[in-house]
Amino acid sequence: MRFTNITLAIALTGAAVTTAHAARDTIQIAGSSTVLPYASIVAEEFGNTFPQFKTPVVGSGGSSGGLKQFCAGVGDNTIDIANASRQIKSSELAECKKNGVNQVLEIKIGYDGIVFASNANKAAYKLRPQHVYAALAAQLPSQGKMVANPYTRWNQIDKALPNEPITLVIPASNHGTREVFQEKMVDAGCESYAAIKSLDKEAKKKACTNFRKDGRVIEISGDYTETLARLKTSPSAVGVFGLGFYDQNRDRLRVATVNNVAP
Repeated sequence: MRFTNITLAIALTGAAVTTAHAARDTIQIAGSSTVLPYASIVAEEFGNTFPQFKTPVVGSGGSSGGLKQFCAGVGDNTIDIANASRQIKSSELAECKKNGVNQVLEIKIGYDGIVFASNANKAAYKLRPQHVYAALAAQLPSQGKMVANPYTRWNQIDKALPNEPITLVIPASNHGTREVFQEKMVDAGCESYAAIKSLDKEAKKKACTNFRKDGRVIEISGDYTETLARLKTSPSAVGVFGLGFYDQNRDRLRVATVNNVAP
């Protein structure tokens, strides 16, 4: 399991923001699918506690998507709060400032983990970052050069892994979870290869971020329910989930260990 920050980005009061709030009487929230269940509970509780106000509207769209909406400007067509499963980037703060979204307040509301899980009726996976990278990389080093990824089954990577076809269902780039997955699992596995570690910066980045396009890596732009649905249609697939989502669906999923550590 790998941990990720869960944050909120809120624009504090300013002339433009105040005008927007006056024109719209409902708080609009969007962003991380990991944070969505918690944000929905908070929004409902807000509506129950303060009946004089409308219950906030909470949407998804991923951390990057939510922050993009948040930083787009002020007014009826933008959101008031962005949920994210990562910290806001300096480039996003610059975009906010450029569009008049000033005095952004970032609040850390907790931590979540990411887990790897397969269908409940499948064998458990004992994964390491090297396994994950070898499963999804477009190319791997072999005899002094980069060659097309030859692996089609997990036990070809490591005989201790299940004899199952490789299918990895991962968050798309609009998800904050993707960044944690990339940094803590993919990059760590990538740099375990001495041949890649010795490459120049650009070549190393290409080797670590280019994923195979042969249907064995499926990127999900939606929320974790879509990932779960993919596991139903691809029984041998391994998916990346938020810990909270896995916890609510333990009867449907079998969690993998990472470096021999279970959630």
